[in-house]
Amino acid sequence: MLELLAVLIAILGGMAGGLVGVGGGVLFVPALTLCLGLSQLDAESTSLLMIVFVAFVGTIRQRGYGNVNMRDALVIGVLSPLGVLIGVVIANEVSQRVLELSFAGLVLFVAYQLVRQALSEPADEA
Repeated sequence: MLELLAVLIAILGGMAGGLVGVGGGVLFVPALTLCLGLSQLDAESTSLLMIVFVAFVGTIRQRGYGNVNMRDALVIGVLSPLGVLIGVVIANEVSQRVLELSFAGLVLFVAYQLVRQALSEPADEA
């Protein structure tokens, strides 16, 4: 049963990644903790590897549509590993509870900002 749940998480996370540009932190981490019983730290660590595959496939497809800003992606991509190194050290030093609450706070903050932005800007015509 857990294997089937893992397959479902993988497919839904990949779909979320392709649809809205997320999957790792927003879907994979909660799914791994709530559904598969991983600790917050193990889920975050596992998600870091999983997102590589989602990002790779999504980038190739979106680049084909001309939607990838290579300059910005390369700048952020080159600089972000420094942040990852710092984040990994911190994640391994704080308690499980701090990680869970920090992650929940981040998700709530991002959700609030996205809803606020969506309600304040006129929708683009497709």
